Amino acid sequence: MSMFGDGLDAAVQKTFTRPAPKSAPAQMRYLVKQLKGTRAVAQMLRISQRTVERYVKGQIKKPRPDLAARMEREVKKRWQPQIRAKARQKAATTGGIVIDTRARLGYTAPIGSTDQDRIRHLTVALPPQYAARLFDARQAGAGDQQLQQIAAEALKEVYFQDGGRRAGQLEEVRFTDIEHLEFDL
Repeated sequence: MSMFGDGLDAAVQKTFTRPAPKSAPAQMRYLVKQLKGTRAVAQMLRISQRTVERYVKGQIKKPRPDLAARMEREVKKRWQPQIRAKARQKAATTGGIVIDTRARLGYTAPIGSTDQDRIRHLTVALPPQYAARLFDARQAGAGDQQLQQIAAEALKEVYFQDGGRRAGQLEEVRFTDIEHLEFDL
């Protein structure tokens, strides 16, 4: 489970203009249409081609829980690609992204400052350049650690340094023990 990656995907999914298919036969028909055949869907979902055909015809309506989760994930991954691209583009150029988190945050600073880590609940609007970095890294297949590092750099600049108005000698922000993380566009 990727906390940062799933959070970014959920933020983009909030911009969908139509709901994704809910029933198993509708999801299967959508996947068959997208992948242009039952064989490709069967290989992707790790089930038989005949089973896919039975879902498409409506002969099977209730999938196993693990198959239902895979189908829903694959449908949402492919649902409304233009809307998804527009939302990412808007966040990366003009809108930015809002991060809402409850985590242990601390920083490395010169001697004499109180840099002890503590649990903080932050809701911070990040500028578009950080939204662009987060989405670009997600598209490139970056792991949670890299996305967490980008978010920590963004919080350093926006929250701790207030865009360069304070804490100019701050070296590094530690962003650990994440209890809650949510993104919004």
